[in-house]
Amino acid sequence: MPGAMESASGPFLVMPHGAVSGIMDWWNWVDSSVLWQERIWLGLAIAYSLMSVIALVQLIRIEMRVPEYGWTTQKVFHLLNFIVNGLRASVFCFREDVQALSPEILQHVLLDLPGIVFFTTYTLLVLFWAEIYHQARSAPTDSLRPMFLIINAAIYFTQACIWIYLWFSPSALVMCVAKFFFAVVFLMAALGFLTYGGRLFLMLRRFPIESKGRRKKLREVGCVTAICFICFTIRSFIMAFSVFNKAMDLDVLYHPILNGIYYTVVEIIPSALVLFILRKLPPKRPPGQYHPIR
Repeated sequence: MPGAMESASGPFLVMPHGAVSGIMDWWNWVDSSVLWQERIWLGLAIAYSLMSVIALVQLIRIEMRVPEYGWTTQKVFHLLNFIVNGLRASVFCFREDVQALSPEILQHVLLDLPGIVFFTTYTLLVLFWAEIYHQARSAPTDSLRPMFLIINAAIYFTQACIWIYLWFSPSALVMCVAKFFFAVVFLMAALGFLTYGGRLFLMLRRFPIESKGRRKKLREVGCVTAICFICFTIRSFIMAFSVFNKAMDLDVLYHPILNGIYYTVVEIIPSALVLFILRKLPPKRPPGQYHPIR
């Protein structure tokens, strides 16, 4: 019986180790395969191109629906989505050429800039929700937009200083600082969604759910808040963790699987879900009654 028990339990002791070893062997094989690298980069380029086209089409539809209005928050949101996804698609389509650019600072600019634009794009939703929340509570909203612009200007300025320093004096320490900077920026975005998205969601819940439209708006705010908070939080922790673990390095040719998973989880899927949730066109309304993001 002991022998039978040992032989019966043997596979349960060996299989997990063998499975992990097999997965790691496959992972290393794909990472070192030029063909699989090209496939993953091309797949990411196609996904981002599709997202960029969807954002552009939605922007055109909104402009055709309400041509009498200027650049509303909704239009700017879709324009920035078109730009950031187009930049990502271009970078991944010519990934090897980007990796070979000289001076090296050009690589950092092309790889880092879309991430900052992504931050600006989705924090526009935080600004929009903050304005709604403050208006509903009869609080002043005059300082919200200037604060949004100042925060974004400070982030772009800081990132530009990092790029300039890397250009003249590249070092591993500055690269670590740059990664921590991105981690902090994305964590700020996550907290912004949790703060104002959560407040708006709770405020809407306190009102009587009188119509299907009100219930739908409650679900929209809740879903977008959860999606954006999760994706920005994951992104922040991955960027911070990559400082201490070289195996988690992103934006390098020899980590295609990691890059594929990372960008799919923190950008492609969240963008697709948010664009789908906010797909409804604004109704044609008299001036003064237009609500930018429906």
